[in-house]
Amino acid sequence: MKKPEINSVEIARLAGVSRSTVSRVINNYANVPPETRAKVMKVIEQYNYVPNLSAQVLAGKRTRTIGLFMIEAGHVSRDMLSNLLLASVIENASAQGYYVLTYIIRGTDDAETIRNVKDIFYQRRIDGGIFIGAANREPFIEALIAEGFTVGIVDQELPRDVEPNRIVVNFDNDRGMMMAIGHLAQLNHRDIGVVNGDMKRFSGPNKYEGFEAAMRHYGLPIQEKWVLPGGFSEESGYEALQVFLRSGTPLPTAMIMANDSVAFGAIRALHEAGRSVPGDLSVIGFDDHALSSRFTPALTTVKVDFAEMMRQLTAFVIRHIENASESGPVRYWVHSHLIVRDSCRRL
Repeated sequence: MKKPEINSVEIARLAGVSRSTVSRVINNYANVPPETRAKVMKVIEQYNYVPNLSAQVLAGKRTRTIGLFMIEAGHVSRDMLSNLLLASVIENASAQGYYVLTYIIRGTDDAETIRNVKDIFYQRRIDGGIFIGAANREPFIEALIAEGFTVGIVDQELPRDVEPNRIVVNFDNDRGMMMAIGHLAQLNHRDIGVVNGDMKRFSGPNKYEGFEAAMRHYGLPIQEKWVLPGGFSEESGYEALQVFLRSGTPLPTAMIMANDSVAFGAIRALHEAGRSVPGDLSVIGFDDHALSSRFTPALTTVKVDFAEMMRQLTAFVIRHIENASESGPVRYWVHSHLIVRDSCRRL
């Protein structure tokens, strides 16, 4: 049985060596004579001694663990896209010999929650962190970056002076919107609306800017009455179309949704109101959600390779952890392409 009180000092006494020698053996340093190493290891094995993680961290040793922080007020377990992102980070970190500590942040306005997250960094329980679902400029994340921690962020606009420990991945919304509007234009649509995403996150305003640019490119007018507030959840799409339909404003012929989840909610609201897709409204989503091809109607969407996106982000974070002196700030864009299905019709 392991003695509860055993520690490195006791190990050193029992082995007849100094505490620093025990530390060198634990950390596998080469400058320990084989017979001394064997003597120390015999005591360690006899007492089932497990080195204290905090002591190793204080000695500058990495934990080989990254934090994965999902900022989501809803139920992550029900969202297939969130599960894909989480699984991708865990799989790719594991392939590089890293553990993943996962933490769901229900709201960034709770002081205790944010203190707990910051303590994970301050106590060196992780070597770096990845944040998904953060607002464009989240103060506590900015503070962690300013203090030198390695941080990867999905969907953020970079500041003017980019810190070397900030790693950002963004979606190529300009190209995505250009493909979506181009497809609708080819189908002879001119009255095109949009349900925006969460405007506190970078992709919200960035997607709308892409929408504006694409509409101008194809010489199509933007009608404010067809620019609807939304979010990135199915509930936000459902609510946006419910409110719009109750207003009595005529529908455009087509609408682009902030993502596929928003499209699912919007189409549900349309069906409940006796409207059909694409008969009364053509719809395009973003992301290519796992259910998009099986939805009714099958959803035309701008596909994003989320698995590859998270693979690269995880790799960049680990690379910075292991070679901080050779690394710099990283920003890269995830490319996308249009998948045409059944939710749009030719006029």
